[in-house]
Amino acid sequence: MKFDMSIEDNFASFIDEKTGKSVFVDSFDNEEFEVRIGTVLESQSVGSITAHSAEELNSKLADLYQKFQGEK
Repeated sequence: MKFDMSIEDNFASFIDEKTGKSVFVDSFDNEEFEVRIGTVLESQSVGSITAHSAEELNSKLADLYQKFQGEK
């Protein structure tokens, strides 16, 4: 799954076409990003990411999502 979020975004969502899972990311300060995975109706928190660039944020999102997929 490819993530393309900017650290200037306060909210983004991504859908994994293979699994149908959605990844929701939000931030109030554009430095710490809360990540939830699930569906629009039901999602669970899977962690928080601190990032200072879009590249760092998207890389950490991909790592966190891969970890989540490995636990399922």
